[in-house]
Amino acid sequence: MIQLISDLGGGKTALVRGLAKGLGSTDSVASPSFTISREYKAGDKTLYHFDFYRLQDPGIMANELAELFEDEQAVIAIEWADIVESIIPPSHVTIRIEPKAETERLISLSCPTDLEYVVPTVMERA
Repeated sequence: MIQLISDLGGGKTALVRGLAKGLGSTDSVASPSFTISREYKAGDKTLYHFDFYRLQDPGIMANELAELFEDEQAVIAIEWADIVESIIPPSHVTIRIEPKAETERLISLSCPTDLEYVVPTVMERA
């Protein structure tokens, strides 16, 4: 599970677009701001992209997420995850995107030690 943190327009969906491409998906990636979720096929995996910015109560979304967390073929990226924070597994990657200029971003990754293998060694760990 990947938690994406940034301001509005910070580049979260662009990052998911790159993630989908990196997983081998040829699907067109769009922001799920108004639909809450989107799915993208990537080989034997499915990338689930959630955006909870407009969601006041997790309700049924919490149940759907809990099921997805058990699916080993699911790659889950969540924007504005604070609304479902109580069900997010402790073992997840957090990516923070901080705009520095119109075309420049500072990206930092953090994760527990059991997921350190996903953080490239060339990057400075946050």
